[in-house]
Amino acid sequence: MNKLLYLLLIIASWSCSQNPETEKHQNKRDQVIDVRDRVKEFSTQDVLIGRISRSYLIDDYLIVTDYNAPDKLIHLFDKNTFEHLASSTYQGQGPGEITIIGHVEFDEANRRFFVSDHGKLKIFAYDLDSVLTNPDYQPSVKTDMKKKQFPDRYLYLNDTLCIAQIIEPIGNNNYKPSVARWNMSTGEIIPMPYEFPGLKKVRFIYAASAEHKLYVQCYTQYDLMTICDFNGKLKCNIYGPKWDSEITQTQHYTLGVAFCGDKILALYSGGDHRTDAYYPTKFLVFDLNGNYLKTLETGYMITDFCYDKDNNRLIINFNDEIQFAYLNLEGII
Repeated sequence: MNKLLYLLLIIASWSCSQNPETEKHQNKRDQVIDVRDRVKEFSTQDVLIGRISRSYLIDDYLIVTDYNAPDKLIHLFDKNTFEHLASSTYQGQGPGEITIIGHVEFDEANRRFFVSDHGKLKIFAYDLDSVLTNPDYQPSVKTDMKKKQFPDRYLYLNDTLCIAQIIEPIGNNNYKPSVARWNMSTGEIIPMPYEFPGLKKVRFIYAASAEHKLYVQCYTQYDLMTICDFNGKLKCNIYGPKWDSEITQTQHYTLGVAFCGDKILALYSGGDHRTDAYYPTKFLVFDLNGNYLKTLETGYMITDFCYDKDNNRLIINFNDEIQFAYLNLEGII
């Protein structure tokens, strides 16, 4: 009798752990749409930008940060016409200069944006209108970052609440990433309660949505995506066709993710980091519940992207025959 009861408890426990609402196994993701012909190249005009760059959309502007710029690091363009409007900030140790440029985030209420400097361990605040009108504008220091725990990327809601990806250095050549509620004013970090159990050497890409009050973690060395709410409560784990609990040393999976309206778009590679297959060429499209909808195949090697809500399009950085382009999503997703 005791053995039977024990067996029933194991079965019940297994059934709960396989809740289809929170544990979603997707063995096929084969609804592929070829969108290469819809990828429209645009020029950054006379602004030379290196291959290692990131793009952000802020108000009516596209901001491109150039990690190895011979000139200024931050470039502003009209997001509708892609006309170059201004550039700001040299690389260096001097006042108003940045040593190692990181994340850019927007404070919409005050028309300013923040730029992380991981060399000086500071976050600088830029007045948007001043950057557009004054080529010699110097930012102010918004806050200092700690050496032991600091935000890598974050969604700014206000000075006392950001949803952040936190980096905690471990030893000389390792670190632990996590998602937390971060108070920019006090520096307080409150880790989210949910972490996927049992993974070794966790690495993930993160995005958060103020509109939906959700954040998503896409793991780079596991075919896995996790969606949680702003209280750190699990909404669902999504397991891809190549899911395995053992870490992969050569393959990389999701290398970028963003909320796009009521969809989640994730860059997907699955390729060996020692080859060009490392660069993803396609976007996986999910709904907010983690259900796979389709795959958008661009045919170009992608390094970064952002979503232009007003124009319902993606702005994409490439490491290919074209460097910058946009993809109109009307009628696609």
